[in-house]
Amino acid sequence: MTSGTLSPEQITKRAKSNLAFALACLPKERRRDMITFYAFCRVVDDIADATDVGEEEKEKELDYWKRCVEEGRPPGHPVLDEVLMLPQKYGFPRAWLGEIIDGVASDITKTRYATFEELLGYCYKVASVVGLVSIEIFGHTNPATRDYAINLGYALQFTNIIRDVGQDARETGRIYLPQSELKKFGVLESEILDGRPSERFFKMMDFQYRRARDYYQAAAKALPPEDRKNMVASEIMGAIYSRILEKLKRERFPVFKKRCRLSNIHKVWILGSHLIKARFGR
Repeated sequence: MTSGTLSPEQITKRAKSNLAFALACLPKERRRDMITFYAFCRVVDDIADATDVGEEEKEKELDYWKRCVEEGRPPGHPVLDEVLMLPQKYGFPRAWLGEIIDGVASDITKTRYATFEELLGYCYKVASVVGLVSIEIFGHTNPATRDYAINLGYALQFTNIIRDVGQDARETGRIYLPQSELKKFGVLESEILDGRPSERFFKMMDFQYRRARDYYQAAAKALPPEDRKNMVASEIMGAIYSRILEKLKRERFPVFKKRCRLSNIHKVWILGSHLIKARFGR
């Protein structure tokens, strides 16, 4: 794999992700550990998405990673060796790392989700569990913050799914939107795969938008006041992605024409405003 010999810092820098941007506000040690964790998530995702490797080989490699995680056995990989130290350091179960691997592994062969409940299970593994690990590294004191992490994970992942409908269909033939909801709104798969959406498609996307918005609101309500200061990085992520969601809605879901992003200036403004809030209170 192309990322097999890269350090966590190199992987994070190469990815140019919104998460990497949000981590700028963390203390040095916690930032370093989040970079290690992010690199782990990036590498396992890259393994699942590799186009030059067969399904069987990808499944075998991820299964090996999962066994190493379960046994706490460093395999001599620059990322996995480091991430295996985090569960003991921060007191979270190694099984959470295994769940993330299971989630991304499902992308190797699974291209459709029959129901929203089935999709929710996938989103829990690839996003909400990532949130649960993250809040342990950020440092939280109230157990209710886990509800915040789970809901924010759903919100971020649904935003990604909405934003990447066109790219997923075009590059992998994958449609994450539940089959039952396509049927409910009378949307044909061919509209998505061919990039020729009908008015019915946009009505369905309005529905997806409202649901994602609900999860952002549920996350905001679940965050205990005493943990707000330590959750600045996740709040920055939530602010960036919720604005991407609003941009998608405002521009009528141009998912077959472009990938919606925020400008760096906009993201710097979000970072600054949240750092000020964290320092002086809300």
